[in-house]
Amino acid sequence: MSLETGQVRQNLFAQDENLRQLAARHHALEDQLSRLQQQRFLTSEEEAEEHRLKKLKLQLKDEMEQHLRHLRMAPSSAAMHMA
Repeated sequence: MSLETGQVRQNLFAQDENLRQLAARHHALEDQLSRLQQQRFLTSEEEAEEHRLKKLKLQLKDEMEQHLRHLRMAPSSAAMHMA
């Protein structure tokens, strides 16, 4: 990702509450996964939970990317909603 693209992305996150909420949920799932993955051995229940968390995290990432694409395609309407 170029520096310019990263800056545009940061600006969109700063301006859009929904995007920030999705990112916060994604980060929370990442923290939960990290705690599970620090364990040496996982029970079958923990393995199932790990799988569920990974799936949810991926779904949130897809949602964020879809939302970012929408914001990029309609920058003037997004700016109007932000004002």
